[in-house]
Amino acid sequence: MELSEIEQLIKDVLTLDELHVTFDGSQCKVVAVADMFGDMSRVKRQQAVYAPLANAISENKIHAVTIKTFTKEQWQRDKLFNL
Repeated sequence: MELSEIEQLIKDVLTLDELHVTFDGSQCKVVAVADMFGDMSRVKRQQAVYAPLANAISENKIHAVTIKTFTKEQWQRDKLFNL
C-alpha cells in the first residue's frame, strides 16, 4: 500500500484542514486536524480516523496505526511537538 492510497482513504471519508501521514511499509502514523474533533471524545476521534483504514488493516496492508487528532486551535499550539 502506498502513502498516497492511505491519505486518499482518509480524505474520501473525512473533511480535514490538515492531514499528515507517514508510512514505512507496515507502520502508519496519522495526524488529522479538523474542528469537527472539538465535539468528539478522544475515542470517537480515533474511531473516525481508523474507520476508513479498517479494510486495509484487516487485509494486512497496514499492520500498526498511530493516530493523533487535533482541532485547529490545538494544532496551532501543539504542532511543533507532533510532526
